[in-house]
Amino acid sequence: MPAVPPSTPAVPLVPAVYEEHRTTPAILVIHRPAAGRYTAQFRAVVDAAADLGVGTVVLLPAGQEAPEAAGLPHYHCDLDDTAEVRAAVGRIVAEHRIERIFALFEGDVLPASRARKDHGIPGLLPAQALHFRDKNVMHRRAEELGVTVARSCRPDTLTMVADFADEVGYPVVIKPYAGWACGNTYRVDDRAELDVAWAAMGDDRHEYRVEEFVHGTEFHVDSLVQRDDIVFEQLSRYTYSVLDYRDEPGGTISRKYDLTPAEWRILELNGVILRGFGLGTGVAHAEFFLRDDGEIVFGEAGARAGGGSIVPAVLAGRGINLAGEWCRLELDPGHRPAARLGPEIGTEYLSSDAYGTITSLTSAAELATLEGVVDAEVWKRVGDVLAPPTASNDVLGWYVCEGRDVEEVGARFATVRDAFRVRTGGRP
Repeated sequence: MPAVPPSTPAVPLVPAVYEEHRTTPAILVIHRPAAGRYTAQFRAVVDAAADLGVGTVVLLPAGQEAPEAAGLPHYHCDLDDTAEVRAAVGRIVAEHRIERIFALFEGDVLPASRARKDHGIPGLLPAQALHFRDKNVMHRRAEELGVTVARSCRPDTLTMVADFADEVGYPVVIKPYAGWACGNTYRVDDRAELDVAWAAMGDDRHEYRVEEFVHGTEFHVDSLVQRDDIVFEQLSRYTYSVLDYRDEPGGTISRKYDLTPAEWRILELNGVILRGFGLGTGVAHAEFFLRDDGEIVFGEAGARAGGGSIVPAVLAGRGINLAGEWCRLELDPGHRPAARLGPEIGTEYLSSDAYGTITSLTSAAELATLEGVVDAEVWKRVGDVLAPPTASNDVLGWYVCEGRDVEEVGARFATVRDAFRVRTGGRP
């Protein structure tokens, strides 16, 4: 193992403080403050632990600080280097009584599982975490569970991929087998685009997989699991194709009432996936497609709270914070989420086709005055530079609104889109 620079706590530990840290229970949160959308999740986990008399230790990226972690013992390492993460956790558990590890970001799920195994900390271990991170493993396990998945192949050679595309029909999707947020993902509509995507993959093609493009309506299920029981689930329907994030604002609307037989079946299959993947206690975000012929196809699943504004949307609609509830379920075996049903809730990313330096834009406070809008965040500011998006979560912010049914929520989406204005000057 390569030498790892020592990580240091915020304040050097004197013997009395060291002993207190070794005897006081704490959780470890792996936190990336640069991804601002995780700040609210971080605070929810810290607050939930504090309510239960448990402290928090934070592991941050090297060279970064987090105002929300002020006053908490914190350490640094290269979070993109699994060996460094495991070494840093080793130093942390030598100084703190760590009861659980929480990874909020998709890319930290597997390293966190390895650290749990290293130190006998309960939670998702590598054998189960691979089901949620490696799409090759994920789809093979889903097939073993009797769940339909998209046809796929490995991109070993260009001829192999071209033959596969001819067999299943264009378009096909080329994606990293351990990616997230549609980063480095290509929708390929013909042979010419395949040649372009092949060149873009270059020598890294072993990190990719190729799938047939599944035509249909896309759903997601956000769940909380405790000791193999699903104690909360929320079915929602995307209002767009996730792969079309460059052309459409990303939206999703909850489905709470008058579910169709197919929608009930999606919830049933979600349970099959989570139990079969080995998520004993935790939070999950799973995606499914409903084809026009009624067939349900499993897309993928993550062992973390849904990205973007899914967490605030669930909070607005059901009255619980998925990240905070995950923490409570881990630390309190008797806890059960006290969710309400409430109205239908929709959330949509804020996007713009204007590129360049922002000269003015609608504020979150202005959006909150619109009928039905219950929450909003605008991440960009005047002076920021807008460039074409490179991932599905590369956006300007989000908003959450409520309505009596899916149609009313959709109408309020249109109102917000019309009200949100971004002006830019120059080009990036």
